[in-house]
Amino acid sequence: MAARQLRLHTIALPDESGFRLTDHLPEQPTVFIRGGDGLVGAGVAARLSAKGPNRIAELAAKWRELVAATEVIDEVQRPGTGLIAFGSFAFAADSADESVLIVPRVVLGTRDGKRWLTRVAGGDDANFWDQETAYSKNHPVVFAEGAQSGEGFANSVVQAVARIQSGELEKVVLARDLIAQVGDFDLRPALSKFAERYPTCWTYSVEGLFGASPELLVRVAHKQVSARVLAGTAARGTDPDVDFAISTALAASPKNVMEHRFAVESLVEQLQKFCTTVDADTEPFSLQLPNLWHLASDVHGVINDEASALDLAAVLHPTAAVAGTPTDVAQRAIAEIEPFDRGRYAGPVGWLGADGDGEWAIALRGGQLRDGQITAYAGCGIVAESDPKSELEETELKLRPIREALA
Repeated sequence: MAARQLRLHTIALPDESGFRLTDHLPEQPTVFIRGGDGLVGAGVAARLSAKGPNRIAELAAKWRELVAATEVIDEVQRPGTGLIAFGSFAFAADSADESVLIVPRVVLGTRDGKRWLTRVAGGDDANFWDQETAYSKNHPVVFAEGAQSGEGFANSVVQAVARIQSGELEKVVLARDLIAQVGDFDLRPALSKFAERYPTCWTYSVEGLFGASPELLVRVAHKQVSARVLAGTAARGTDPDVDFAISTALAASPKNVMEHRFAVESLVEQLQKFCTTVDADTEPFSLQLPNLWHLASDVHGVINDEASALDLAAVLHPTAAVAGTPTDVAQRAIAEIEPFDRGRYAGPVGWLGADGDGEWAIALRGGQLRDGQITAYAGCGIVAESDPKSELEETELKLRPIREALA
């Protein structure tokens, strides 16, 4: 591929009290926001795409080529300034969906109270940042069962448990889908709700893939690597005492602890290939979200070579938290049991800088808007002790954020 020559300029913007990125989303926004900080893109200056088993590595190579052919003036010099691309990647190697890296024509960024604007030379859509925008009012979204019904999902859990008990694998993550016909649809109100209700999650939007993920696949900043593993789930309680009891029971549940251990060990094993040191929490902690408790562990490392955040994402995906253990066996089981193409659901989503820094979450708690239809997804980890009814109820809990965001 011949790299496209780009020229970019990043400037600092004046401080503004009460500024919120979600008040300044352009039409068809490209978004990666957490806790009020993040990046918002408008337009497309360059689009790189790939399919197949080497899709992430191919895009990493195309990105290096584009970086080498781009002229950048960066007056801010912070993570997320200069040349960046937003990306999202198909879950499976044989997915019909393309994996993409997108360089917007304009990027508005905030971090630690500082704001900046990056503009590709010739861009004419840089004024979205200086005024609040009235977003369209959507019709109510009504979901129906998709390719995998609730009954079908429960039957799939039975199949998976049988495979696990036979010794074929230890864990597999199965998903179900819902669909809604929406016609013309403005994603911005949903993104604003996600960011407001789930500030500790990563609100994302890339080519119609959108949601609020609680799970960080990997972050790279100045050779420092960090990741967060989530595996093991329980619903929030109706009062503080009940809620505390649920959290305590989750942390003591052999089924959930085993599921979580598989996910952490898988991540650490992959990171050790690139890092001089890797450290993980010795015990998981209970992560509180508005509707769920998760068992969570943080993992940290130091890169030992010139690997980028995207290079790490290529080897880390898919984690045991979204595929299973052993990962290759679990992927085959998913392909055989699930009656749909996941597309970019449960794949990496985030951003990448020219210097290799970046943040990649896992595309969870969301859906895909395409051709006037929204497909929402939710999944859960199946182990030998899994109960089909309980697992189906867990998917309903995980579908609640997108239902509420689209209400």
